[in-house]
Amino acid sequence: QVQLVESGGGLVQPGGSLRLSCAASGRFSSVNAMGWYRQAPGKRRELVARITSGGSTNYADSVKGRFTISRDNAENTVYLQMNSLKPEDTAVYYCNANLWGPAAYSMDYWGKGTLVTVSS
Repeated sequence: QVQLVESGGGLVQPGGSLRLSCAASGRFSSVNAMGWYRQAPGKRRELVARITSGGSTNYADSVKGRFTISRDNAENTVYLQMNSLKPEDTAVYYCNANLWGPAAYSMDYWGKGTLVTVSS
């Protein structure tokens, strides 16, 4: 019933910028938090950035000062502005949404992932 549609991935040169978008659709009551995770080959999926419904943010140390996470006014879309990209940022980026539904608890939903490649 819930779908997360990601866009914005692609190939970029070191030092360049990309903006990822993720739109949540379907039936849910409200958004608890949304964020972006990434997974490189041979590595575990890691948190990149996360934003709560109250606007509190968390970033991986490796992206602080370079990436900015934000949400639109409807709180159903999350963005990740990525600046000063480095080759080590290359990974599949996954959108995550923790959503309130009909039950008395929230659930995690995941997008299919979008590939970001930073290469010279």
